[in-house]
Amino acid sequence: MNKITVIGSGSVGSTIAYTMITQGIASEVVMIDINGEKALGEALDIRQGIPFCNPATVHAGSYSDAKGSDIVVITSGIPRKAGQSRLDLAQINVDMIKSVSKEIVKYAPDATYVIVSNPVDVLTYAFHKYSGIPEERIIGSGTILDTARLRARIAEYYSISQKNVHAYVLGEHGDSSFIPWSLANVSNVPAKDFGNAVKNLTSRTIYPAFKEADIEDYVRNSGASVIQRKGATFYAVSISVCHVCKCLLSGIDTTMTVSTMLHGEYGIEDVCLSLLNIVGQKGAHSKVILPMSDDEIKALHHSADCLKNIIKSVNF
Repeated sequence: MNKITVIGSGSVGSTIAYTMITQGIASEVVMIDINGEKALGEALDIRQGIPFCNPATVHAGSYSDAKGSDIVVITSGIPRKAGQSRLDLAQINVDMIKSVSKEIVKYAPDATYVIVSNPVDVLTYAFHKYSGIPEERIIGSGTILDTARLRARIAEYYSISQKNVHAYVLGEHGDSSFIPWSLANVSNVPAKDFGNAVKNLTSRTIYPAFKEADIEDYVRNSGASVIQRKGATFYAVSISVCHVCKCLLSGIDTTMTVSTMLHGEYGIEDVCLSLLNIVGQKGAHSKVILPMSDDEIKALHHSADCLKNIIKSVNF
């Protein structure tokens, strides 16, 4: 029996709840929203399809209904609009996370918290300051979606399974994120060299030129591109968050790029951003110190400085 509470019943929150049910991740999902009717409608819509899924319950509720939750996913806040950076949202959504944390922690003090609302790194930092929840049980979705976009893009270049691609986006979930290309590989072959390593037996496959800068631009601008075309992003981020929840409930630890508090890793502290973390039933309990180049570590410091400047500008 796994109970998950989703705070916020907008496009992201409702899609996360729907995906949890269709994937059989949770046996009980509680949906909480300031707009109670919206939460009721979303819960009812999902619940009516459960006969074709694993047995589960979905219902709308209040903070008190979160009691006994294994995981609480926070998606509430003002969404990002076209042309607006994630960091422009900082003050409004920091105030939101302060209000939410004050209420939810009273009823679910033992849950692991997954922060999804943007700017996610700043809000994960704020939740640390406000909630009193142990650090390993506070996880920002961070660059897990950026990393998925990166792997999908590299897979497209070589027409190969995304599961064969190993590469990461680190730092801020935003404009200062970066890709440590020295670590990016396809089945242990450096990503940029994979096309030359393939020897065809039956035909000659011509791969497009592998341009790291173009891939970085694609990953960094993917969210804005989707928002420009359809008004919001919610499918890919929901699948990513459900993957985090699945790993939290699993008996096997998994590595992933999520946002957590730093304490001197790479010489950086007192900021939340994405490194490679080990996530499992004990939460995000360990970090993997990747052997990055000096330039890549410099890029990580730049990302941390960008986030610290935002944190300094926000009224906590």
